[in-house]
Amino acid sequence: MGLFKKKIAKKTYDREHMKPVIRASICTGEEVAAGFKDIRTGKIEEIMLIRSSEDLEKFKEIYEITEEISKEY
Repeated sequence: MGLFKKKIAKKTYDREHMKPVIRASICTGEEVAAGFKDIRTGKIEEIMLIRSSEDLEKFKEIYEITEEISKEY
């Protein structure tokens, strides 16, 4: 129980060539990881593990993402 909240460092990504995606399980649809997909090559770079909706919100906050994130299976 601290009085001070840890500041989240803001990061950037190449918005012109990358798009945010959520990697999801084919079988269950469970969200597994969040990252960025290179639009030119289709390669996904996983950035962080998603265990709860709070993790997803933290990912959006760190990279300042406001739009809906698509899922990749």
